[in-house]
Amino acid sequence: MRSEDIAKLAGVSRSTVSRVINNYANVPEATKAKVLRIIEQYQYEPNSFARALAGKRTDTIGLFAISMNERENASRIYQNSYFGPIVDLVVDTANSLGYYVLIHTVYSPGDFQKIKQAYQQKRIDGGILVGTQKDSELVREMVGQEAPLVLIDYDISEIMAERLNKNHLAVINSMDYEGTVHAIEYLIELGHRSIGIMKGRMSTFSGRERYVAYEDTLRKHGLPLQEEFILEGDFLKETAYQEAERLAVSGIWPTALFCCNDDMAISAMEAFTAHGIRIPDDLSVVGFDDVELAGRMNPKLTSVKLPIHEMATAAVEKVIALCNAEESAFSTLSFPTALIVRESCRELKERE
Repeated sequence: MRSEDIAKLAGVSRSTVSRVINNYANVPEATKAKVLRIIEQYQYEPNSFARALAGKRTDTIGLFAISMNERENASRIYQNSYFGPIVDLVVDTANSLGYYVLIHTVYSPGDFQKIKQAYQQKRIDGGILVGTQKDSELVREMVGQEAPLVLIDYDISEIMAERLNKNHLAVINSMDYEGTVHAIEYLIELGHRSIGIMKGRMSTFSGRERYVAYEDTLRKHGLPLQEEFILEGDFLKETAYQEAERLAVSGIWPTALFCCNDDMAISAMEAFTAHGIRIPDDLSVVGFDDVELAGRMNPKLTSVKLPIHEMATAAVEKVIALCNAEESAFSTLSFPTALIVRESCRELKERE
Protein backbone atom coordinates (compact mmCIF):
# COMPACT_ATOMS: atom_id res chain seq x y z
CA MET A 1 0.00 0.00 0.00
CA ARG A 2 1.21 3.49 -0.90
CA SER A 3 0.76 6.81 0.87
CA GLU A 4 -1.67 7.81 -1.91
CA ASP A 5 -3.92 4.90 -0.91
CA ILE A 6 -3.82 5.94 2.74
CA ALA A 7 -4.75 9.50 1.71
CA LYS A 8 -7.72 8.29 -0.36
CA LEU A 9 -9.05 6.06 2.43
CA ALA A 10 -8.69 8.84 5.00
CA GLY A 11 -10.16 11.47 2.70
CA VAL A 12 -7.13 13.75 2.96
CA SER A 13 -4.29 14.86 0.70
CA ARG A 14 -1.06 12.92 0.31
CA SER A 15 0.84 15.83 1.87
CA THR A 16 -1.34 15.54 4.97
CA VAL A 17 -0.43 11.86 5.28
CA SER A 18 3.22 12.83 4.99
CA ARG A 19 2.81 15.46 7.73
CA VAL A 20 1.19 12.92 10.03
CA ILE A 21 3.93 10.32 9.42
CA ASN A 22 6.62 12.91 10.15
CA ASN A 23 4.76 14.14 13.24
CA TYR A 24 4.31 17.74 12.12
CA ALA A 25 2.51 19.95 14.63
CA ASN A 26 0.24 21.72 12.13
CA VAL A 27 -2.19 18.80 11.66
CA PRO A 28 -5.59 18.90 13.41
CA GLU A 29 -5.91 16.18 16.05
CA ALA A 30 -9.06 14.72 14.45
CA THR A 31 -7.34 14.46 11.05
CA LYS A 32 -4.22 12.98 12.64
CA ALA A 33 -6.27 10.36 14.51
CA LYS A 34 -8.12 9.38 11.31
CA VAL A 35 -4.91 8.95 9.31
CA LEU A 36 -3.22 6.98 12.09
CA ARG A 37 -6.25 4.69 12.35
CA ILE A 38 -6.01 3.88 8.62
CA ILE A 39 -2.23 3.38 8.88
CA GLU A 40 -2.68 0.94 11.76
CA GLN A 41 -5.56 -0.89 10.10
CA TYR A 42 -3.61 -1.51 6.90
CA GLN A 43 -0.20 -1.90 8.60
CA TYR A 44 1.31 0.75 6.38
CA GLU A 45 5.10 1.24 6.58
CA PRO A 46 6.53 4.46 5.09
CA ASN A 47 9.37 4.03 2.64
CA SER A 48 12.60 4.62 4.56
CA PHE A 49 14.50 5.80 1.48
CA ALA A 50 11.81 8.40 0.78
CA ARG A 51 12.08 9.54 4.39
CA ALA A 52 15.84 9.85 3.98
CA LEU A 53 15.44 11.98 0.87
CA ALA A 54 13.15 14.22 2.87
CA GLY A 55 15.90 14.61 5.46
CA LYS A 56 14.17 12.43 8.05
CA ARG A 57 15.63 9.71 10.23
CA THR A 58 15.51 6.15 8.84
CA ASP A 59 15.75 4.42 12.25
CA THR A 60 18.34 2.15 10.60
CA ILE A 61 21.95 1.55 11.58
CA GLY A 62 24.59 -0.12 9.44
CA LEU A 63 26.65 -3.06 10.66
CA PHE A 64 29.77 -3.54 8.54
CA ALA A 65 31.81 -6.69 9.20
CA ILE A 66 35.33 -6.44 7.80
CA SER A 67 37.28 -9.60 6.99
CA MET A 68 39.78 -9.25 4.17
CA ASN A 69 40.93 -12.85 4.69
CA GLU A 70 37.54 -14.49 4.10
CA ARG A 71 37.21 -13.71 0.40
CA GLU A 72 37.52 -17.26 -0.94
CA ASN A 73 34.29 -18.31 0.76
CA ALA A 74 32.39 -15.19 1.71
CA SER A 75 29.47 -16.97 3.41
CA ARG A 76 31.85 -18.28 6.06
CA ILE A 77 31.79 -14.98 7.90
CA TYR A 78 28.34 -15.78 9.29
CA GLN A 79 29.65 -19.03 10.78
CA ASN A 80 32.68 -17.22 12.20
CA SER A 81 32.72 -17.56 16.00
CA TYR A 82 33.60 -13.86 16.35
CA PHE A 83 31.45 -12.15 13.72
CA GLY A 84 28.42 -14.44 14.00
CA PRO A 85 27.53 -13.66 17.65
CA ILE A 86 28.18 -9.93 17.14
CA VAL A 87 25.79 -9.84 14.16
CA ASP A 88 23.08 -11.63 16.17
CA LEU A 89 23.51 -9.42 19.24
CA VAL A 90 23.61 -6.15 17.29
CA VAL A 91 20.42 -7.05 15.42
CA ASP A 92 18.59 -8.18 18.57
CA THR A 93 19.67 -5.12 20.57
CA ALA A 94 18.85 -2.68 17.79
CA ASN A 95 15.44 -4.26 17.16
CA SER A 96 14.58 -4.06 20.85
CA LEU A 97 15.33 -0.32 20.70
CA GLY A 98 13.19 0.21 17.60
CA TYR A 99 15.97 0.24 15.01
CA TYR A 100 16.55 -1.82 11.89
CA VAL A 101 20.01 -3.07 10.91
CA LEU A 102 21.55 -2.99 7.43
CA ILE A 103 24.30 -5.63 7.33
CA HIS A 104 27.15 -5.56 4.83
CA THR A 105 30.34 -7.63 4.72
CA VAL A 106 33.61 -6.15 3.51
CA TYR A 107 36.08 -8.48 1.79
CA SER A 108 38.19 -5.97 -0.13
CA PRO A 109 39.11 -2.27 0.06
CA GLY A 110 36.71 -1.59 -2.82
CA ASP A 111 33.78 -2.75 -0.70
CA PHE A 112 34.19 0.31 1.51
CA GLN A 113 32.60 2.33 -1.27
CA LYS A 114 29.30 0.64 -0.40
CA ILE A 115 29.62 1.82 3.19
CA LYS A 116 30.20 5.38 1.99
CA GLN A 117 27.16 5.12 -0.28
CA ALA A 118 24.98 3.96 2.62
CA TYR A 119 25.96 7.14 4.47
CA GLN A 120 25.80 9.46 1.48
CA GLN A 121 22.40 8.16 0.34
CA LYS A 122 21.18 8.49 3.94
CA ARG A 123 20.02 4.89 4.06
CA ILE A 124 21.41 4.67 7.60
CA ASP A 125 21.50 7.07 10.54
CA GLY A 126 24.80 5.70 11.83
CA GLY A 127 27.14 2.74 11.49
CA ILE A 128 29.17 0.14 13.38
CA LEU A 129 32.43 -1.21 11.92
CA VAL A 130 33.73 -4.47 13.39
CA GLY A 131 36.97 -6.25 12.54
CA THR A 132 38.65 -3.08 11.25
CA GLN A 133 42.06 -3.62 9.70
CA LYS A 134 44.98 -1.33 10.59
CA ASP A 135 44.35 1.39 8.05
CA SER A 136 44.16 4.91 9.48
CA GLU A 137 43.55 6.45 6.06
CA LEU A 138 40.49 4.28 5.58
CA VAL A 139 39.17 5.18 9.02
CA ARG A 140 39.91 8.85 8.27
CA GLU A 141 37.73 8.57 5.18
CA MET A 142 34.89 7.02 7.18
CA VAL A 143 35.16 9.62 9.93
CA GLY A 144 35.09 12.24 7.19
CA GLN A 145 31.48 11.29 6.45
CA GLU A 146 30.69 13.28 9.62
CA ALA A 147 28.00 10.82 10.59
CA PRO A 148 27.70 8.65 13.75
CA LEU A 149 30.28 5.85 13.67
CA VAL A 150 31.35 3.23 16.21
CA LEU A 151 34.50 1.12 15.74
CA ILE A 152 34.82 -2.26 17.46
CA ASP A 153 38.41 -3.52 17.94
CA TYR A 154 40.51 -0.53 16.98
CA ASP A 155 43.66 1.06 18.39
CA ILE A 156 42.64 4.16 20.35
CA SER A 157 46.19 5.52 20.33
CA GLU A 158 46.12 5.50 16.52
CA ILE A 159 42.86 7.45 16.55
CA MET A 160 44.45 10.07 18.80
CA ALA A 161 47.70 10.20 16.83
CA GLU A 162 45.83 10.74 13.56
CA ARG A 163 43.53 13.32 15.22
CA LEU A 164 40.42 11.38 14.30
CA ASN A 165 38.86 11.75 17.75
CA LYS A 166 35.77 13.56 16.51
CA ASN A 167 32.55 13.94 18.48
CA HIS A 168 30.62 11.63 16.16
CA LEU A 169 33.06 8.73 16.71
CA ALA A 170 33.31 6.12 19.47
CA VAL A 171 35.53 3.06 19.96
CA ILE A 172 34.53 -0.18 21.75
CA ASN A 173 37.27 -2.64 22.74
CA SER A 174 37.92 -5.59 25.02
CA MET A 175 40.87 -5.79 27.41
CA ASP A 176 42.75 -8.34 25.32
CA TYR A 177 46.19 -7.47 26.67
CA GLU A 178 45.13 -8.16 30.26
CA GLY A 179 43.29 -11.33 29.24
CA THR A 180 46.36 -12.69 27.47
CA VAL A 181 48.60 -11.89 30.43
CA HIS A 182 46.18 -13.80 32.67
CA ALA A 183 46.29 -16.84 30.36
CA ILE A 184 50.10 -16.93 30.09
CA GLU A 185 50.53 -16.42 33.83
CA TYR A 186 48.12 -19.30 34.43
CA LEU A 187 50.30 -21.58 32.29
CA ILE A 188 53.42 -20.42 34.13
CA GLU A 189 51.73 -21.15 37.47
CA LEU A 190 51.10 -24.69 36.21
CA GLY A 191 54.86 -25.05 35.73
CA HIS A 192 55.13 -24.43 31.97
CA ARG A 193 58.36 -22.78 30.84
CA SER A 194 58.19 -23.56 27.12
CA ILE A 195 55.09 -21.73 25.86
CA GLY A 196 54.32 -21.25 22.18
CA ILE A 197 51.74 -19.04 20.48
CA MET A 198 49.40 -19.35 17.53
CA LYS A 199 49.27 -15.72 16.37
CA GLY A 200 46.22 -13.91 15.05
CA ARG A 201 46.10 -11.37 12.26
CA MET A 202 48.63 -8.69 13.13
CA SER A 203 46.80 -6.10 11.02
CA THR A 204 44.06 -6.07 13.69
CA PHE A 205 44.25 -4.36 17.06
CA SER A 206 43.29 -7.55 18.93
CA GLY A 207 45.91 -9.59 17.06
CA ARG A 208 48.66 -7.16 18.00
CA GLU A 209 47.52 -6.75 21.61
CA ARG A 210 47.47 -10.51 22.26
CA TYR A 211 50.88 -11.08 20.74
CA VAL A 212 52.53 -8.17 22.55
CA ALA A 213 51.05 -9.36 25.85
CA TYR A 214 52.44 -12.86 25.21
CA GLU A 215 55.93 -11.47 24.56
CA ASP A 216 55.83 -9.09 27.53
CA THR A 217 54.69 -11.80 29.97
CA LEU A 218 57.39 -14.26 28.92
CA ARG A 219 60.07 -11.57 29.26
CA LYS A 220 58.70 -10.53 32.64
CA HIS A 221 59.23 -14.08 33.90
CA GLY A 222 62.59 -14.50 32.19
CA LEU A 223 61.29 -17.14 29.77
CA PRO A 224 62.60 -17.54 26.21
CA LEU A 225 60.81 -16.52 23.03
CA GLN A 226 61.35 -19.61 20.90
CA GLU A 227 60.90 -18.74 17.23
CA GLU A 228 60.09 -22.33 16.27
CA PHE A 229 57.05 -22.18 18.57
CA ILE A 230 55.66 -18.89 17.20
CA LEU A 231 53.04 -20.02 14.69
CA GLU A 232 51.24 -17.88 12.09
CA GLY A 233 47.56 -18.75 12.44
CA ASP A 234 46.08 -15.50 11.02
CA PHE A 235 42.83 -16.14 12.99
CA LEU A 236 41.88 -18.79 10.39
CA LYS A 237 41.01 -22.45 11.08
CA GLU A 238 42.72 -23.93 8.02
CA THR A 239 45.92 -21.95 8.51
CA ALA A 240 46.03 -22.93 12.18
CA TYR A 241 45.58 -26.61 11.33
CA GLN A 242 48.46 -26.48 8.84
CA GLU A 243 50.73 -24.69 11.31
CA ALA A 244 49.92 -27.15 14.10
CA GLU A 245 50.47 -30.07 11.76
CA ARG A 246 53.86 -28.66 10.73
CA LEU A 247 54.83 -28.39 14.39
CA ALA A 248 53.58 -31.90 15.15
CA VAL A 249 55.60 -33.58 12.38
CA SER A 250 58.74 -31.69 13.45
CA GLY A 251 58.82 -33.87 16.55
CA ILE A 252 59.56 -30.93 18.83
CA TRP A 253 56.85 -28.87 20.46
CA PRO A 254 56.40 -26.71 23.57
CA THR A 255 54.68 -27.93 26.72
CA ALA A 256 51.91 -25.35 26.20
CA LEU A 257 50.42 -23.39 23.32
CA PHE A 258 48.44 -20.17 23.63
CA CYS A 259 46.13 -19.63 20.65
CA CYS A 260 44.87 -16.12 19.89
CA ASN A 261 41.33 -17.33 19.20
CA ASP A 262 39.30 -20.48 19.82
CA ASP A 263 38.87 -21.33 16.15
CA MET A 264 42.63 -21.73 15.87
CA ALA A 265 42.88 -23.54 19.21
CA ILE A 266 40.25 -26.10 18.20
CA SER A 267 41.87 -26.66 14.80
CA ALA A 268 45.28 -27.03 16.43
CA MET A 269 43.91 -29.60 18.89
CA GLU A 270 42.47 -31.57 15.98
CA ALA A 271 45.81 -31.53 14.16
CA PHE A 272 47.78 -32.56 17.25
CA THR A 273 45.36 -35.37 18.05
CA ALA A 274 45.57 -36.64 14.48
CA HIS A 275 49.34 -36.96 14.97
CA GLY A 276 49.10 -38.76 18.29
CA ILE A 277 49.80 -35.77 20.53
CA ARG A 278 47.51 -35.94 23.54
CA ILE A 279 45.82 -32.85 24.97
CA PRO A 280 46.67 -32.00 27.74
CA ASP A 281 48.98 -34.92 28.61
CA ASP A 282 51.57 -34.07 25.96
CA LEU A 283 50.62 -30.48 25.25
CA SER A 284 48.45 -27.92 27.09
CA VAL A 285 46.32 -25.56 24.97
CA VAL A 286 44.60 -22.26 25.82
CA GLY A 287 42.28 -20.38 23.47
CA PHE A 288 40.73 -16.92 23.34
CA ASP A 289 37.04 -15.92 22.85
CA ASP A 290 35.33 -18.72 24.81
CA VAL A 291 33.04 -19.75 21.96
CA GLU A 292 30.19 -22.15 22.63
CA LEU A 293 32.11 -25.11 21.19
CA ALA A 294 34.95 -24.59 23.71
CA GLY A 295 32.85 -26.13 26.48
CA ARG A 296 31.84 -29.12 24.35
CA MET A 297 35.28 -30.21 23.19
CA ASN A 298 36.99 -33.34 24.46
CA PRO A 299 38.89 -32.22 26.41
CA LYS A 300 37.00 -29.01 27.12
CA LEU A 301 39.03 -25.98 26.08
CA THR A 302 40.40 -23.49 28.60
CA SER A 303 39.82 -20.06 27.08
CA VAL A 304 39.81 -16.33 27.72
CA LYS A 305 36.19 -15.18 27.59
CA LEU A 306 35.63 -12.23 25.27
CA PRO A 307 32.84 -9.84 26.43
CA ILE A 308 30.97 -10.09 23.11
CA HIS A 309 27.55 -9.38 24.62
CA GLU A 310 28.73 -6.27 26.43
CA MET A 311 30.65 -4.97 23.42
CA ALA A 312 27.82 -5.49 20.92
CA THR A 313 25.19 -4.01 23.23
CA ALA A 314 27.38 -1.00 24.01
CA ALA A 315 28.10 -0.44 20.31
CA VAL A 316 24.39 -0.28 19.48
CA GLU A 317 23.57 1.97 22.42
CA LYS A 318 26.50 4.23 21.61
CA VAL A 319 25.66 4.66 17.92
CA ILE A 320 22.02 5.39 18.77
CA ALA A 321 23.15 7.96 21.33
CA LEU A 322 25.32 9.56 18.64
CA CYS A 323 22.38 9.57 16.23
CA ASN A 324 20.25 11.30 18.87
CA ALA A 325 23.01 13.85 19.54
CA GLU A 326 23.22 12.68 23.16
CA GLU A 327 27.03 12.43 22.94
CA SER A 328 29.11 15.60 22.64
CA ALA A 329 32.67 14.21 22.52
CA PHE A 330 34.79 11.33 21.28
CA SER A 331 34.42 8.39 23.67
CA THR A 332 35.87 4.94 24.29
CA LEU A 333 34.80 1.87 26.24
CA SER A 334 36.88 -1.21 27.10
CA PHE A 335 35.36 -4.33 28.68
CA PRO A 336 37.27 -6.86 30.82
CA THR A 337 37.93 -10.46 29.78
CA ALA A 338 37.94 -13.53 32.06
CA LEU A 339 39.91 -16.78 32.01
CA ILE A 340 37.60 -19.81 31.92
CA VAL A 341 39.56 -22.83 33.18
CA ARG A 342 38.50 -26.22 31.82
CA GLU A 343 40.38 -29.40 30.90
CA SER A 344 42.90 -28.59 28.15
CA CYS A 345 45.82 -27.67 30.43
CA ARG A 346 47.72 -29.76 32.98
CA GLU A 347 50.11 -28.99 35.79
CA LEU A 348 53.65 -30.17 35.19
CA LYS A 349 54.94 -32.49 37.93
CA GLU A 350 58.47 -31.16 37.72
CA ARG A 351 58.78 -27.41 37.74
CA GLU A 352 61.92 -25.70 36.55
